[in-house]
Amino acid sequence: MLAHAADSAAELATIATPQLWAVTVAGIVALLALDFVITRKPHEVSFREALGWSAFYIALPVAFGAWVWASHGSDVGVKYYTGYIVEKSLSVDNLFVFILILSAFAVPRALQQRALLVGVIGALVLRGVFIAVGAAMIARWSWTFVLFGAILLVTAVKVLRDALRHDDAEIDPDKIGIVRLLRRLWPVTGEYQGTRYTVAVDGRRALTPFALVIAAIMMTDVVFAIDSVPAVYGITADPYLVFVTNAFALLGLRALYFVLEKALAKLVFLGFGLAAILAFIGAKLALHWAHGIWPDVPVVETVTSMVVIVAILALTTVASLVASRRTRHDPSTETES
Repeated sequence: MLAHAADSAAELATIATPQLWAVTVAGIVALLALDFVITRKPHEVSFREALGWSAFYIALPVAFGAWVWASHGSDVGVKYYTGYIVEKSLSVDNLFVFILILSAFAVPRALQQRALLVGVIGALVLRGVFIAVGAAMIARWSWTFVLFGAILLVTAVKVLRDALRHDDAEIDPDKIGIVRLLRRLWPVTGEYQGTRYTVAVDGRRALTPFALVIAAIMMTDVVFAIDSVPAVYGITADPYLVFVTNAFALLGLRALYFVLEKALAKLVFLGFGLAAILAFIGAKLALHWAHGIWPDVPVVETVTSMVVIVAILALTTVASLVASRRTRHDPSTETES
């Protein structure tokens, strides 16, 4: 067991120097500051604008991965790209919930991108905390891999059940815990006041609906962090790679929302695919832990993981598009006039 703990600690060896951490964090802050400048004057995002920013936020991590591959070898490069693919696919699931939240609160189109940006910042902070905690746990306790694996398997079951029940049809704002709490503590105005969180009403500060939206998104971020951080730790135990893959997946979320807002409805089997990916990584983590105790237990190599994950996503996407096309052309699905 001591040897296994030592192996776990060794796995936490990172490719990042303090200087690389500083440059990375500074770069992320600069990108977020740029996003704040862009959303300073709320406006409705056009498809062309969203597509351009989405292309940028995909090209950036791809180029960064090329540098990782060239500087640190193919093994590290494959781990980075696999982790990024996992986080990006999970972030698409985030968009489903964000669409439901923004719709439930009737957020004006011009304010949606600022709400998403604040949500992304909250998610980055939360995941930074979770990543640090996860690294400390892995360094100290080898059974952390089993814990992370169990979290992913439980989440996979929940995602599968939701997919079978189509349990993502709508969200009732009055049933969100944080929203109910805020309504008890402060008065809430009936109208949006731009991107303001509070306004003065009869000499007392009152929350705006925008503040409630942000609170709801933040609570959603907590749930997604619990799932996504263990998922990428199932690919690599390097805290730096875990952080940058999460950061790159989240940074492009605001623009991706406006690109996929309508297309997401066609990905009818996405939930099944994500459940399969989470279950696969959960099993991979359990095998990794068992291999440290019983060397004869097989482990899943990173290249194999990447192939399996990409195959699941490709199958899910193709099957969803075929099913959507058949539904669109099936006369029995059309309502009679």
